[in-house]
Amino acid sequence: MKLVEYESTGRTFIVAEIAQAHDGSVGILHSLIEAAAATGVDAVKFQVHIAEAESSMLEPFRVRFSTVDATRFDYWRRMELSAEQWADLKRRCEAAGVEFLATPFSNAAVDLLESIGVRRYKVGSGDLANPLLLERLARTGKEVILSTGLGELEEIDAAVAMMRERHIPVAVLQCTTKYPTEAEDIGLSWLLRLQKRYGCPVGFSDHSGVIYPALGAVALGAVVVEAHITFDKRMFGPDAKASLTVDEFAQLVRGARFLEQARGDGPSKALDEGKHALRRMFGKALAVNRDMQAGESVRFEDLESKKPADGGISVAKMTEVIGRRLGQDKKRWDFLSPGDLT
Repeated sequence: MKLVEYESTGRTFIVAEIAQAHDGSVGILHSLIEAAAATGVDAVKFQVHIAEAESSMLEPFRVRFSTVDATRFDYWRRMELSAEQWADLKRRCEAAGVEFLATPFSNAAVDLLESIGVRRYKVGSGDLANPLLLERLARTGKEVILSTGLGELEEIDAAVAMMRERHIPVAVLQCTTKYPTEAEDIGLSWLLRLQKRYGCPVGFSDHSGVIYPALGAVALGAVVVEAHITFDKRMFGPDAKASLTVDEFAQLVRGARFLEQARGDGPSKALDEGKHALRRMFGKALAVNRDMQAGESVRFEDLESKKPADGGISVAKMTEVIGRRLGQDKKRWDFLSPGDLT
């Protein structure tokens, strides 16, 4: 279903992004799909890189993590999969009960994904201001999720407007392109600002390596939450430290589903039978805090409140009791009843 439908039902679309965690191994990809699906996510996301279409020998490393790959171009080439392999991964996702979602990094990658059939597309923040890629995606007629980590506000405006002019459903994700992202750089307040500005489903793409920001986003009403997944943060690759382990992802999903329910109004503030019973248990009645003799006037300083609520005069009637005289002796901690007062 479209993300606006998730928004209307209050369910968060949770995405586990494998990205480069597979390091070119189809076997690791298969294992990660199964592990991610078992956590209860809605989708598993991939990055489709076609080196010759996307990159060149001039591209620098974002982080110089690899001694295996002489250049960033070599790295992308090593990470490539064939159309047949991508189609097999899509079948494996569907068999595991999760959506196959992908970020294309070139028009050629969009062509490949169209050949195997996908439901929607994710745009990486590096391509937010890439009208060539955005136009290619718009021509598919499919829903587009825009990540905003590297975009200026005017560029986000332009990308959203472009999709709307072509009647393409769009969602916008708050994102900070730092790996890992520190707490002060998360920017969860942007969720509400983006929703107000664009009136579309909004969400959060996380690179913190911990579950807290994504849970915070769900509590604020995020329709989409995305984080990287890995078997171990010590694995090879540029994203491992900014990823969640499989066990952490399972925690995130459980927490998100809990918060989806918790975001509601909860029980009515009107009193019902259940609340009446609890109010008797937790409510209080008036008692005296010292031995008192008949004829003494009750002062504020003489009063205590004790459970249960119907043990004596209700604490709500405190002002009606103060200044009244006792008609009989009372021991310390005795409840006050209407017949005790004259």
